[in-house]
Amino acid sequence: MGRDSRGQAHTLEAVAAAIVLLSAILFALQVTAVTPLSGSTSNQHIETQQAELAQGLLAGEAENGSLKRTLLYYNTSAEDDRFHGATGGKGQYDGRIPTGPNVPAFAPALSETFLDRGTAVNVNLYYLHDGDRRRQPLIELGTPSDHAATATHQVTLFEADAIRAADGSATGETVAEAASNGTYFVDRDVDGADSPAFNVVEVEVTVWRM
Repeated sequence: MGRDSRGQAHTLEAVAAAIVLLSAILFALQVTAVTPLSGSTSNQHIETQQAELAQGLLAGEAENGSLKRTLLYYNTSAEDDRFHGATGGKGQYDGRIPTGPNVPAFAPALSETFLDRGTAVNVNLYYLHDGDRRRQPLIELGTPSDHAATATHQVTLFEADAIRAADGSATGETVAEAASNGTYFVDRDVDGADSPAFNVVEVEVTVWRM
């Protein structure tokens, strides 16, 4: 009888030890799955930070007017209309971010915030054209990675907004006039003749680590 009791006790101890060991393994696996060192969690954290940074930059540049001046910094007198100094096939800045004393501050802000820290940037502009959503690239630095982050901000263009010259000054040409001449990328008045508003441009910034 004594030997049976001792045998049962050893068996229970072994079962208990196995349960404790299994619990420890399961706990370790759970901790490993959610640690900040895991690739997916780390990437998601970085993406969130970059998206918030881009959103904040857009809001700040919209507040100081630089974002809208960038949309108006357009060469409507060229044979192939495009942003001033742009050389891309669609009138965009291809492979670089524009710099210079007359360039609206939005572009240098992108360089300081992202490019100087090893983060690439693409900027696309979306607007309405006869009910369709069209895209005008502004800055193209490459193909975004799978872990790219995106932020957007909407800017309202008005009929009387002045197109900007290469030196940043206002020209005598308005958005409505340039559009009617077919020399401005936003070429449709979506708010009608009775409204001073012309169109709404959504500025989309996509950032990713190089």
